[in-house]
Amino acid sequence: MDANELLKKVRKIEIKTKGLSQNIFAGEYHSAFKGRGMMFSEVREYQYGDDIRDIDWNVTARHNHPYVKVFEEERELTVMLLIDVSGSRNFGAMGEDKREMIAEIAATLAFSAIQNNDKIGVIFFSDKIEKFIPPKKGRRHILFIIRELLDFTPEQRGTDLAEVLRYMTDALKKRCTTFIISDFIDSHDYYKALSIANNKHDVTAIQVYDKRDAQLTDVGFMRVIDLETGRDRWVNTSSGKVRQAFNRWWYERQQQMIDRFNRCRVDYTSIATDEDFVKSLMGLFQKRGVR
Repeated sequence: MDANELLKKVRKIEIKTKGLSQNIFAGEYHSAFKGRGMMFSEVREYQYGDDIRDIDWNVTARHNHPYVKVFEEERELTVMLLIDVSGSRNFGAMGEDKREMIAEIAATLAFSAIQNNDKIGVIFFSDKIEKFIPPKKGRRHILFIIRELLDFTPEQRGTDLAEVLRYMTDALKKRCTTFIISDFIDSHDYYKALSIANNKHDVTAIQVYDKRDAQLTDVGFMRVIDLETGRDRWVNTSSGKVRQAFNRWWYERQQQMIDRFNRCRVDYTSIATDEDFVKSLMGLFQKRGVR
């Protein structure tokens, strides 16, 4: 992609996603992803109904009268986007591939974070850590992230979710809000790594998939190529047994993914590339906001 074309795409995504984050997601994001803890503000005299655990015994002893500590929510978050850049993200119809959808979702979340004065960072991953962009604030940082989302070329084509989860858990010492944006097509078992990561951080999973991932269309004999391994084979899509086996594989894989999320207590949503991702993200935010 040449420089002029890249700048046009960056600007287009900025206009669309910045508007979404300002007009739609601002309040929902704020209520759904709260601050990382409580920060000491001041002390005041004890009042009826105050929690005795908040009594400041040193101040109470000096004044011979009970005083309590007052805390306020520390709003600033560190938000991390774990972006799948494996070969399968390039699958999809022209203009509707998973790569474009992932970029738009990530940019919307990034602008939402910046509006709430949060830091935003990114880890690009395949079956290895491709690139780590440390968390920062500001529009310039956001535009750099968008450019990378659109133009980054990974060294590998496979997927290893466990690897990126372990890396994040080790690299980020303070608790952060984490979004994994991926199709979650991964043959590795990432349950343990996801459980450990969510115990330390606040992890949310966003699955982006193409409907052709989920259902085999009857188009006769078709040559299919695995975008991650390069293996290819001919498939008779006119065979009802073949289509049923494929559909069953997708269903069982989805159920296994959902079971992992539920057991690890990870919030999640699934978004098809031809759907409006706004509704899915709004539903996810609202669900978290009322918990």
